[in-house]
Order: sequence, then C-alpha cells, then structure tokens
Amino acid sequence: MTQQLSDVGKWVGKEIPNYEHIRMVRGRGWFVDDIQLPNMLYAAILRSPYAHARIVRIDTSKALENPGVFLVLTGEDIARLTNPFPQIVGPPEGEKIKDYCMAVGKVRYYGEPVAVVVADDKYKAYDALEMIDVEYEPLPAVVDGEKALEPSSPLVHDDLGSNIVWHGVFNYGDIESAFQEADVIIEEKLHFHRYSVPPLETNSVVADYDSQKDVLTIYANNQMPMVVGFMISVALNRPLSRIRFVVPDVGGAFGTKINNYVYMTLIGLLAQILKRPVKWTETRRENLAASSSHCNERKFLVKAAFKKDGTLLAIDAKAIDDIGAYPRYEPLGAVIWAQVSPNVYRFKNLRVDFYTVVTNKCPTGPVRGYSRLQHMWMIERIMDAAAKKLGIDVSEIRLKNFIRADEMPYETPSGGIYDGGDYVAAFKKLLDLIGYEKWREIQVREREKGKLIGIGVGCTIDSGSNNFGQVKIINPHFPISHRAEAAWVKIDHMGNIIAALSSCPSGQGHETFAKQLLAEEFGVTPDAVTVLSGFDSFANPGTAHAGTYASAAAVLNATALLTAAKRVKDKLLAIAAHVLEARVEDLKLEDGEVKVAGTDKSLPLWMVANIAWSDLWRLPEGMEPGLYAHAVYTPEFNIPDPQVKKSNQTLTYSYQFHAAVVEIDPETGAVQILDYAIVDDCGRMINPLTVKGQVLGSAFNAISAALYEAFVYDENGQLLNDNFTDYLAPTAVDVPMITKVEHFTTPSLKSPLGTRGVGEGGGSPLAAICSAVEDAIQQYFARKSHLTPQDIWQQVNSNSKKVKN
Repeated sequence: MTQQLSDVGKWVGKEIPNYEHIRMVRGRGWFVDDIQLPNMLYAAILRSPYAHARIVRIDTSKALENPGVFLVLTGEDIARLTNPFPQIVGPPEGEKIKDYCMAVGKVRYYGEPVAVVVADDKYKAYDALEMIDVEYEPLPAVVDGEKALEPSSPLVHDDLGSNIVWHGVFNYGDIESAFQEADVIIEEKLHFHRYSVPPLETNSVVADYDSQKDVLTIYANNQMPMVVGFMISVALNRPLSRIRFVVPDVGGAFGTKINNYVYMTLIGLLAQILKRPVKWTETRRENLAASSSHCNERKFLVKAAFKKDGTLLAIDAKAIDDIGAYPRYEPLGAVIWAQVSPNVYRFKNLRVDFYTVVTNKCPTGPVRGYSRLQHMWMIERIMDAAAKKLGIDVSEIRLKNFIRADEMPYETPSGGIYDGGDYVAAFKKLLDLIGYEKWREIQVREREKGKLIGIGVGCTIDSGSNNFGQVKIINPHFPISHRAEAAWVKIDHMGNIIAALSSCPSGQGHETFAKQLLAEEFGVTPDAVTVLSGFDSFANPGTAHAGTYASAAAVLNATALLTAAKRVKDKLLAIAAHVLEARVEDLKLEDGEVKVAGTDKSLPLWMVANIAWSDLWRLPEGMEPGLYAHAVYTPEFNIPDPQVKKSNQTLTYSYQFHAAVVEIDPETGAVQILDYAIVDDCGRMINPLTVKGQVLGSAFNAISAALYEAFVYDENGQLLNDNFTDYLAPTAVDVPMITKVEHFTTPSLKSPLGTRGVGEGGGSPLAAICSAVEDAIQQYFARKSHLTPQDIWQQVNSNSKKVKN
C-alpha cells in the first residue's frame, strides 16, 4: 500500500481529545484488577529475602492447614508441572539456563518467587505466606556487570560455566585508519544506571480454565501477548489455540509489562490445577523489586577519534550489559542498540565489543527507549567530552556532525536506513526555541554573581516498527523474524463502522487515531466509528508479532487498518455504482452518504450496507455479500547476516532534540530546571495532541531517570529502595512545566502513510540534563546517567576548592 496521508484532512491531522481518556476520567475503565469472576480464588507469592542462596528446604504444611487455603506450590512443583521458558539465545548457552516461573533449587535475585499460596481471600493468602518455613544457604552474590566477567566471580547459573550469556563484536568501517587520522582521542568510562518506569497500575493476572472446552483464558496487562504466548504455550505444554489472551485497559506499561508473562504462566497453571478462576495483583514493592522490568544497566569503556575541527571519525567501545538473573527478553538489547548505531551523526567507523552478562539482580527487559537510549547517551556524552576538550560549543559540534537532509535516506554503519528528516534545521529551531544565545549571555552575568547556570542539549533517534530479523544475529535458529500487524474493518447491515487492531494500547490513543483514519476514509465523523478497545486473541485480528511496543502503531497498525478500510470502501463503492448506475470514479463518500459528483443522486451509507448484507438481490452479479476486510501489513525487511551483523533493524526513525537550562544550588546540590524546550519530528501526525502527550511523557520519564529514579543494590544484592519512600518517583510538582514544544514535520520516506513512531523519545533528556549540569559546574564531566544531589554537591565543592587554590 502506497497511500499517503494528507498533512491535514477533515479529521486526520486534527487535535481531537482521546476518546479513551473520556472513559477513564469518568471511572469507566476496565482493568485486570476490576475483573470479578464467580468462585474466584486469590494468589499471593512468597519471595526470597536473598539475592543468591540455595534452597535447602521449604515446609508448607502449616500454610496448607490455614483455613481458606486451597493450594501451595513451590519450585519443585513448578519444575514437575511446567517446562522452562524458551531462551532467545541459542545453544549451548540457552540450553544451560533453566528459567521457570518460580525459583528451582536456588534463588538468583532478591524478590524471586519461591512459593505461591492460593486461598479464597487475598488476605488469607498473604497470611499463609508467613506460615511457610524456608531454609536458605546464602551464597556469594555478583552485582556488578564488569565484575561478573571475572573468572573468579560467583556464578549465577552454575551450568553456564560463566556469567556471559552472549558476546559479539560489531565492527563497521575502518576503525584503525580513523584513529590514525585523528587529532584528538577521547577516552572515557561511562555508566548508564538501572531504573524502571513505575506505572500507575502494577502487574495483574486473572486466569480462568474452562474444562469443558479445554480453554485457558488469561486476562493480563501484557503488551505483546501473541509474542510471549509462545513462551507461555511452551511452559504450560498447552497449544496456543487453547489459550485465550484478553488485555483490557492498561494503566501504563512503557515496556515493563512485557516480561510479566512469567506470572501469566504461574497463575494460568494454578487455574488449570484448581479448575477455578485465580487472581493475582502485585503490590508496589513487588513491582519495584522483582516484577517490573528494570532497564538495561550498561557500562561503556569508550575511545573516540576526532579531528581538531570537531569532526567525529570513529567510536571504539566495549559495552557490558548487566541484565540481572535471567535473560527472558534478553539478550535482544545486545543488538537493538544497533538500530541507531551512529545516533544522528555522520561518522561511519564504529566498533562495539558487546557482552551480555547475568548478575544477582532483578531481570531487565524493555523499558521506554530500550537499549537505544543507553547507546545514544554514550554518544552524546562523547560529543560533549570532545566539545569540552576542543573548546567548541556543544551546539556547534553537533551542527558539525549531523547527517544532512540531502543525504536521506541515509544508510548507517549497521545498515539502518534513516527515513528522512532535517536534523540541522530542527536543531536550529530548538536553539531558537530555548533562546540559546540569550541564555549564554545570562549565564555569564549570573556566574559573576556566584550562580551556577548551565545550558545543555541532547539529540536522539526514536527508532520504531522493529524488524525481528535482528534476533537472527543472536540465534539464527530462533523461530521469529520480520514484523507484521493486522486489522479488520466491517460495516454492518445497519451502516455501523466497526474496526479492531492487533495492538494492546496503554494510553497511546489507538482507538482515537483509528476513529480519525476511518472517519476520513468513509466520510463520517469519528463518533460514527466503533473501535474495539483492548485486545482479545479470540476476537481481535492478530499476528505472531501482535502487541504494543517499538513505537509501531501509527505505522504498522495504521497501515493495516487503512488497507482493510480501502478494501471495504472499494466494495462499498462498487455496490453503490451498480445501484446508482454511475461510474465508481464519479462517487464520493461524504456526510454519511455516497454521492455522485455533479448530480443530486446519492445513497445513504446504511442503505448500501444493507444491500451488501441483507438486500442481496440488488448486489452486482457474482459479488460475495458483506462489507468486511482483514488486512496484515508487513514492511520490506531483510534478514541480517549473523557474522556481518548489518541490516535495517527497524522501519522508521523519528527524532527528538531537547535543550535544558538548569541552576544548581551549591549548598545542597539540588538541580532546578529553569527552561526546557523540545523539537520532535515523527513524520505526518494523525493527532498532534496525542503526539504532544507522548513527547512530553517521554521527556518526563527521562528527566526523572536523570535526577530522581535509580535502583540501589548493596554488595549482597539486596535492593535498598523497593518502595516509593526510597525510590524517588517524582510527582507532577517535581517535574518542570514544559511549554516549549514544537513539531518539525518531514514525512517518512519508508512508512506507507508517511508516519513514524513517537513516544519512546530515545532518552534526549538524559543527555540534555547531563550536559546542562556539567556546563553549570564547568570543571566536571558527567560519567553517570543518574545525577544525585550528593554527587553534584561534592563536585561543586571540589571545583570550588580547586578554583581557590
């Protein structure tokens, strides 16, 4: 399909409020924890207080005697009743990692499940947990990815023989020649920290087994049920055709609700055994410590080659990904960064020696900007380090190195095809929007008064609509590649337009944009279109890739939707042309009618639909009755060579440029954001209001990561901040009011509709905040992505002493 959207139509391109939001603010949302089924039981999970320990003994007898308790299972039961989850990494490593939905033999991270209780009341279930007696034999823990590489490090998985899950070298261009050409070599050791994106709604599962039909229904707030359905099917040894996945409204996900398939499996097993519905909803502490994915914690040892004019020639890096105790969605992070290998810059020489290692910490998984934001933060740090060393302004060194608009579509070192954009023009717009030169003048004046003001910028790509072929770099035999999404559209015999998508939205406005697209296509209002909310694998269209992730909805789902709509529309017009005795090309859909151009002849939409379904004698001869179409859209993707590791790993590449102005309190190290600006380009916008919300959401997320959110483990693997008292998730009063947001629109050269993904953001604020803070302190370089007041205070005072001396 090559249809392009107009920039602004009657409905497409217009700011209309999200229909989903109206339902939510009226309290009419339907979430997993709202589900109440007859005879439902409740599960509670006992979790390990140790990060690494052998399970010597578990005594569940007292818990089983507790009134209202129906079942208690331990890891030994799980190993007997289920299969370990399939691993993405191939043999021999994948065969040596046994990952179940509960600890078997030993625990490998703080909070890992060791037993589950099912009772007729959730409080009885929690009470029974306290009656389970577990004897542990504590083992030494490894909590640092770099140390996990050492031969003497404690082993997380004994059979693996080391802590390395996957290792690969990505070698693009001519690194040696580039470094010989260089005038300046930058060397840094950088650390991207571990955090999450705590959603309003924690993980929740309801499972219901129908023994008569032999169908297990799992209600869960998972983002990609058809993808993880494969994992659940294997673990439960149950055909996927006998598992129904229902995803109702989701109260925030951001990637963290992909790995909850582990709990979907556990609760599904309980329902099968008991033949009664079972519900589990986690506590906030569980969510932070053990159930919500933590983002990839990555260390970089980097060397970068620059010319004295600021031209970046090459980057040579060793990257160590600490993925926690089990791979689960990993080691996909080891290749996904390569979607955006040069970020927004023109350099062609890049080598990354990548290690994926396990440690005794919570498993990682996709978190907004998965794997790419770590890599691009590293490049942005290197750009600032070079600017500082060469005496070039951080804005000038970026303008020097940006990929140019006339080079689009641009092939990156890793084989990615950037699908358009004008980085130079967008960045200049950002500088104007923030008032860059004015703030530089203010900075000089205020510094004379002792005020520490800094200006920083961050530039990142937001790749979307991923190509699962990248999995083949890790494991050529893993049975998934490419990417496809589906939709169906129907006009019933009363003229009502109904549609369904294969996505599982969690606040991105999928129902709304679908209504806008179909209203535009059929000449009606959005109110006249019904879009099924949520996802039901027995009712919605679906592919093996179906879900909401990788910023794909406005590209893949929207294209599938319009493809289906066009098929229905073509048939609708053919019927109308037959009845009206007109040519199809003379017909138009407008105001709920099919009209013949230049005449007063018309038919209401409902009448044409009635003919299609009911008044069948009026159909053209040989035409099949009905107005329904199902469509699947899949881009033209290639499969990478596992040795060369080059391919276009995603379809679209939106970009966001951020600028921040901060002031540092020298007495406390606190950072106050004085001004903030964003310029984004996600191609053609279906609903600019939704785009703005996604852009702001990603900004708040990354600002929070830079200044507030970080998980802290001690040397024994104990998580020290598993609650909102210690884990600093900011409130609305803690983040800045961002009013300077502008859209820079260049239609995608690869997306059929000209749209791109939006919302993950690429982590521009992390780069901008680091850049601004070090600009305020001056004699300081931010080597960590998370900036604490304590660290900043020490740097300020350390630099003050140097200046005095």
